[in-house]
Amino acid sequence: GGIVGALRRGHDRYYNKYINVKKGGIAGVSMVLAAYVVISYVWSYSHLKHDRHRKYH
Repeated sequence: GGIVGALRRGHDRYYNKYINVKKGGIAGVSMVLAAYVVISYVWSYSHLKHDRHRKYH
């Protein structure tokens, strides 16, 4: 599917970035971790909003 494919591509991109910055030190790793936290927060927030919308309508 389109969404799953996009997520998998994004995951691969971040995974490759993580592998590359592992040689570069802590700063790159923390950047990837921060991006992951933001993405998962936005993901869960949009899902919560969607569930709430479905429940009341």
